[in-house]
Amino acid sequence: MSPQTMGPLIGIGVALIIILLRNRRKRTLRPHLLWVMPLLVTTAIGFGLWANTQHPQFGPLAWIAFIAALALGGVAGWWRGKTITIEKELDGSLKAQASPLGLILVVGLFAARAGLREVMAVNGAAWHLDAVVVTDAFMIFAIGLIITQRIEIYIRARRILAGGTDSHVELAA
Repeated sequence: MSPQTMGPLIGIGVALIIILLRNRRKRTLRPHLLWVMPLLVTTAIGFGLWANTQHPQFGPLAWIAFIAALALGGVAGWWRGKTITIEKELDGSLKAQASPLGLILVVGLFAARAGLREVMAVNGAAWHLDAVVVTDAFMIFAIGLIITQRIEIYIRARRILAGGTDSHVELAA
């Protein structure tokens, strides 16, 4: 394996350990601030997509790939949002704890992206795949994931604050 491949894998491993340690404790959930991260990420990714304006105009298959990426990101974000446990404390505040299930999803996405990078480098031209379309589709997938996850968490947090119950997904052991 080349150093260019090992560097990101080591970085992902270190980040994974840090995230696992961070997710062991519950964190205060502020539903009124859940819109901030999607706004920042969408803005940053939007600028990244806008930077690709030198690319020739995308064809219909590229737009289908973008719509599919957004839809799949939405499904993944909904599922990841459902795996987060939200509890109401005695003082009325909300505490959220991420599930290892959601982390598995994120790690799987990083692995798929890394694997796809290798496949694209070797077979991209033979398969007539445009690397810009694939990269942009992954960024659009991330937008769908983050926005839908935050919407799901907001809906559940509002329900819990109103006295309802949490309907998160549990991992059966």
